Amino acid sequence: MWFHDHILSIVLLLPLVGAMLMLFLPNENKTLIRWSANIIAFLGFLVSLPLVFWFDNNAEGFQFMESVEWIPSIGARYALGIDGISYLLIMLATLLGFIGVLCSWTFIENRVKEYYIFLLLLQTGMMGVFMSMDFFLFYVFWEVMLLPMYFLIGVWGGPRKEYAAIKFFLYTLAGSVLMLVAMLMFYFNSGVQADGFNLIRLAEAATSGTLLSPSMQITAFIMLFIGFAIKLPAFPVHTWLPDAHVEAPTPISMILAGVLLKMGGYG
Repeated sequence: MWFHDHILSIVLLLPLVGAMLMLFLPNENKTLIRWSANIIAFLGFLVSLPLVFWFDNNAEGFQFMESVEWIPSIGARYALGIDGISYLLIMLATLLGFIGVLCSWTFIENRVKEYYIFLLLLQTGMMGVFMSMDFFLFYVFWEVMLLPMYFLIGVWGGPRKEYAAIKFFLYTLAGSVLMLVAMLMFYFNSGVQADGFNLIRLAEAATSGTLLSPSMQITAFIMLFIGFAIKLPAFPVHTWLPDAHVEAPTPISMILAGVLLKMGGYG
């Protein structure tokens, strides 16, 4: 069944396709924009519901896996898959994403089309982080999530929105740089660059102890830990969170607390 085999891609790409289609809607027709965004977000939640019935709670490993060649020159693949943890987070994200779009109906009055486009792009970024089985793809979606959140706070936020948005951006960017360095360390030390971003293969290489030295693993772990701790956020890299929560629009603050902070723990 095609839908069953590609359900992760459908859930992932539906908000992105919806955001692209909304680019062609007239700016002055706010009602049409709101209805379109709500329908897209609701469809995103609707197509994720079969996972509740199809996900096998008794099976080990990852399910609904997809993998196609993406950037052959560096060995990056478009690889998706979910386990019990990511499955729950995806269901949470699709539900809260729809509620966030719905709650924005009367809350957002200026630059309505841009707001909903950024919100749908944020939804895509969140989904990609929870589904990615390729480290490079994971990193791309991690960064995709960063930019929409910056604009959602900086444009539609409270009185100190610019300060909160820039602080969020700088903290998250610092963590992203550390993650990038760690990712490259794994890639160049994994032995086979043709498949050097595969998370399962990297885990096997680390477990075997033949390719990734203990000192390199510890160094990379510290970098990744700091990067994910910033997103969590954990002391002492948590000071961006109060400003972001206070200044962000209420629907965005809800998504920030409900989904985005969990990305750090998931990482």
